[in-house]
Amino acid sequence: MNNAGSIAVPHSAPVVAAVKAETLESYAAYWRPDDSSLVWPDPFGLPPWLSAWWAACGQSWTPYLLSIRVDGRLAGLAPLMRRGREARMMGSPDLCDYMDFVVAPAHAEAFYRGLRDHLAADGIQRLTLWSVREDASAMTVLRPAAEGWGARVHCEPRGQLFAMPLPGTWEDYLQRLSGKERHETRRKLRRLEAAGRIVVRCVRTPDRLPAAMETFMQLFRANRADKAAFMTGPRPQYFRDLTAGMAAAGLLRLYFLELDDQPIAASLCFEHDAVVYLYNNGYNDAFRALSAGLLGKVFSIRESIRAGCRGYDFLKGAEKYKQRLGGLPVDLYRMEITWHPKRTAT
Repeated sequence: MNNAGSIAVPHSAPVVAAVKAETLESYAAYWRPDDSSLVWPDPFGLPPWLSAWWAACGQSWTPYLLSIRVDGRLAGLAPLMRRGREARMMGSPDLCDYMDFVVAPAHAEAFYRGLRDHLAADGIQRLTLWSVREDASAMTVLRPAAEGWGARVHCEPRGQLFAMPLPGTWEDYLQRLSGKERHETRRKLRRLEAAGRIVVRCVRTPDRLPAAMETFMQLFRANRADKAAFMTGPRPQYFRDLTAGMAAAGLLRLYFLELDDQPIAASLCFEHDAVVYLYNNGYNDAFRALSAGLLGKVFSIRESIRAGCRGYDFLKGAEKYKQRLGGLPVDLYRMEITWHPKRTAT
């Protein structure tokens, strides 16, 4: 029996998949933090993140969000966008560090088979995943499955992120650092404390956010010309929309390091599933001698430990401070899956 529009899948059990096109609004309805059936693996695929990104950057694409049920059970969500015969993960590498599909682990293989059949039948010939972690389901389940289907899979390194598990106490964290880095961190903290009154303030709620974001923007632009150039065009509004949406969802952690009531550093973080993600940061260059930029990040780690978080993700980029502060490398990849739409399964 010929099944036009599918990829050849030898020895594969038939999948009864029901695929539904979703809007950003209906996609958001699937996000229920108290529901453990779906794994939302990172903040970049959460509804407030995608909504902010789409409003700022999605104009040249068509939304292509899909829900897939297999034998009546919700197997997962595909936060995609499309243009012509290509589908991509919704987002962009400059604003979303990495992404993965939202999958029910028990139904991952069936989810990807259902997704493959739908894409092929809908005229999609290429699926591009622009940045995925080495441990993402797209790498561990989809990649080997696609190779088994006879699709062409091209996978290439796209740098690394640095992340670490968090211990139960601040002192335990310091003990994990190298002897030199532990000594340097304590020395810098003492020097900062000797300079004046130190306060670490965390903004989490929407009511305090507008003023806090203006301060963050000033600090972000202040210390590096490339950051000032980055924060132009639609990006300032994107940052405002993103932080507003994440604050409304209870996920914003915007830390300010203050010296004698003056903000000298800021760390824009988000907490998702007890992991803190350091999205961006800035500092007042006048306080470079006090290591304001580095210590702003150190304090965000300390506060994350005190809040009982289980992990801290420095996100992508190989800046040396990430390893010095305990980050461990996780490889990132760009993956492209292509197939010919007229191949048939027998």
